[in-house]
This record gives sequence, structure tokens and C-alpha cells, in this order.
Amino acid sequence: EVQLVESGGGLVQAGGSLRLSCTASEFPFEDYAIGWFRQAPGKKREGVSCLSSRFGSTDYEDSVKGRFTISSDSRKNTVYLQMNSLKPEDTAVYYCGAIVMSTACSSYPPNYSYWGQGTQVTVSP
Repeated sequence: EVQLVESGGGLVQAGGSLRLSCTASEFPFEDYAIGWFRQAPGKKREGVSCLSSRFGSTDYEDSVKGRFTISSDSRKNTVYLQMNSLKPEDTAVYYCGAIVMSTACSSYPPNYSYWGQGTQVTVSP
């Protein structure tokens, strides 16, 4: 059973940085995409960034371009989200999700087969 576990959230001042991790307990798939999403209170879950196993291609939501970087370490079964220049509007619960047997990134949550439990990111003014 694939399990995703996020870590690295916390409280940070505006302008600060955090690095989130998404670690899979096991991941027997060669074709996949890992997405980072966030959900603020009262809002829908929105896609932030995605990494595809196809050539390691990446995608970012417009508001985080230039500030967030997604990367992976296959030896550790881990995908990271480095978040710099954080803003109060980045405050949310951050989730990672996995699309399997496909390399197509997506910002549509129902396309993801597996999810982590989420990690809270709070950015103070």
C-alpha cells in the first residue's frame, strides 16, 4: 500500500523559507507525477506545483513561480517543495498527491490516486 507522508511545515515570518518533504513508503511505479497542493480554510484545494517522472519536468502555479522549487531524491523516495519569499497568502495546509501509471501533471485533485495527511504552513505578516 502506497503511503505518502508530508513533513516540514511550520510557522514562519513573511519573507522566510520552508522546505516541505513528501516521502513514499513504497513506490513501485516508473510512470508517475507528484503534485503539491494547498488548501486554506474555506477554499478549494489548489495545485501549487507538480513534478513528472517523464524527464523530470515541472510545473508551477503562477503565484509561486520564482519562489517555490519542486525537486526529488529517488534514493529516498522523496519529493521536496522548497518555498522561499513566503507570503501570508501562502498560509494553508499543504498536501502531496501521486498520479500513478501516467506521467501527466495535473492541477485537478480527483486525478490523484494517493494523498498524504497534510502539513500546516503558517506565514505571519
